[in-house]
Amino acid sequence: MSRISARLCALAAAAAVAAPQGASAVEEGQPAPQFAAASLSGSGNVSIAQYRGKVVYVDFWASWCGPCLKAVPAIEKLRKEFPASDFQVIAINVDRDRKRAEKFLADHPVGYPSASDPEGKLPAAFGLETMPTSYLIDRKGVVRYVHRGYRAGDEAEIRERIRALIGPERAVASPQR
Repeated sequence: MSRISARLCALAAAAAVAAPQGASAVEEGQPAPQFAAASLSGSGNVSIAQYRGKVVYVDFWASWCGPCLKAVPAIEKLRKEFPASDFQVIAINVDRDRKRAEKFLADHPVGYPSASDPEGKLPAAFGLETMPTSYLIDRKGVVRYVHRGYRAGDEAEIRERIRALIGPERAVASPQR
């Protein structure tokens, strides 16, 4: 994807999920918004409260966002590097048409839960400014890192930040789950 195409995707994504007037973006050091949303797997809800006590990586994505589509498999690979007892990825899909997200996940399965938010309530709660955006949240529910956009190789910095929050002695590769 050219730089112009990537920029146009980012601008379109920002317009599609822009926070309401006056809403501010969640930043490092702030508590993560609490949420529950319908699971794309069709069973129940995905809730951040389910993973209290773990380091959580919340990733906003959409099937129409080119950089998001490259980030999803990279995040899946990254997820497998850390013990499930310490680390959890939660994806939040913002497609208005849930079937597009379901098709993408059928073609590119991941081992972490993905929630569906076609109304855009969660992007508004987080004050999302661009797509993709991810939030690394510590064990106490505080945002410790906000990652806006995605380029190949970004996972190196994300990995180090996860490792720092989990603790080096616990951040060892786990069997694939």
